[in-house]
Amino acid sequence: MKKFTSVDDIQDLERLISLAKKIKAAPFANQQKGGNKTLGLLFFNPSLRTRLSTQKAALNLGMNAIVMNLNTEGWVLEFEEGVVMDGNSAEHIKEAAQVVSQYCDIIAVRSFPALTDKEKDEEEYVINAFLKYASVPVISLEGSTEHPLQAVADALTIEEYKTTKRPKVVLTWAPHPKALPHAVPNSFVKIMKKADVDFVITHPEGYSLNHHFTAGVTITHNQDEAFANADFIYAKNWSSYDDYGKIVSKDPSWTVTPKKMALTNNAKFMHCLPVRRNMIVSDAVLDSEASIVIPQANNRTFAAQAILTKLLDNE
Repeated sequence: MKKFTSVDDIQDLERLISLAKKIKAAPFANQQKGGNKTLGLLFFNPSLRTRLSTQKAALNLGMNAIVMNLNTEGWVLEFEEGVVMDGNSAEHIKEAAQVVSQYCDIIAVRSFPALTDKEKDEEEYVINAFLKYASVPVISLEGSTEHPLQAVADALTIEEYKTTKRPKVVLTWAPHPKALPHAVPNSFVKIMKKADVDFVITHPEGYSLNHHFTAGVTITHNQDEAFANADFIYAKNWSSYDDYGKIVSKDPSWTVTPKKMALTNNAKFMHCLPVRRNMIVSDAVLDSEASIVIPQANNRTFAAQAILTKLLDNE
C-alpha cells in the first residue's frame, strides 16, 4: 500500500479486517516495525478519536508521532497554483509538503469541507495537494468526501458483532442542528459495498448522497421499512448533497428510538461519535446493551494500526 486516502485503496477487505483482528489480539507484537520512523499528524480541524487512536496505533508500532494543529500552530498555507501570495497565506503547499516529508516517514492529514463549493470540496484539494507534493505515504484522517479510517473500524466492528453470515446493515440519516459533511456516510457506503452484507440506506427526501457512491445500493425513504429485521443500525447525519451543504429537514421522527429499534432483529446500534443525544439517538438506545459505539470507537486504533502496518510494509 502506497497511500490510504480512500476506501478504494483497499484491495482486499477480508484480508485487511483479518489483519486488524490479529493486531487487536496482540497490539504490541510488532513494536519494532515502526522503530526510528515518524508519523506526522496534521490537523486543519478538531479531532478526538481520530487523533488519539492514530497516535496510539503509531506508538503501538514503535513509531514516533508528531501532532500539529495547522490552523492555530502553523503558517497559513496556500493551495492554489500560480497565485501572487500577497494575502493571508504565508507558505505554499509545494514547500510545506516537501519539508514535512523530510521530517516524517508517513503524513496523515485531516481537512473538512467548507460545504459551500461542491466542486472544490470534491477535488479534495488539501489532501490531494499533500499527495502531489509529499515524497512519503499520505493517510486521510478525514477529508471532504471520505473518512476511510472510520470505515475500516466500522467494518471490523460489524465483523466482530455479526451473528449471521450475511447481516442486514442499515445506514440511516438522523437529524442534527448543524450542516455536516458526507465523508463518513460516503466511506461507510463504499466499504459496505465491498463487504458481504445486505445493505440498505434510508433518508428523507432531499438527503440523497452522491450517486457515484450509492449506485447499486437499495435506498428507501421509509425508515421503518428499512429497519425491519436489520442486524445493525448505523445512524449518521449529513447535509443535503443536491442543495449542497444545506439543512432541508430536522424531522425528529428520524431520531433512533427504542420503538424504531424494536422493528429490527435485535440490532446493534452504531455511530462514529461524537453524537447528539436525543437528536440523532435517544438516551434509551445509546445507553442500552444494543449500543456498540464504545467498542466501535476502540476499533479505531486497530484499524489505523492495520493501515500503518501495510504502509510500513509497502504491501
